[in-house]
Amino acid sequence: MKQPAVYIIASKRNGTLYTGVTSDLVQRVWQHKHDVVEGFTKQYSVHMLVYFELHADMESAIVREKRLKKWNRAWKLRLIEEENPNWYDLYESIL
Repeated sequence: MKQPAVYIIASKRNGTLYTGVTSDLVQRVWQHKHDVVEGFTKQYSVHMLVYFELHADMESAIVREKRLKKWNRAWKLRLIEEENPNWYDLYESIL
């Protein structure tokens, strides 16, 4: 089932971060993990799902993603650590 989501993936704990939005979180994270799409996440080996939020509609998800992208790195790290202090890869939890 598709549901809008905002997500943050990382290369490792405190590593390179990527913030994105999607209507199908499982599929999109799979694409990142398997380097299906050329770009930032493939270039920097950003594959661990460390944070996500589900949204009722795509419009609210896009607004949230744009806000998160403007956040400084320290705020993003704090957000991740509040929800996922051990930096587990959350991909298995969404399957």
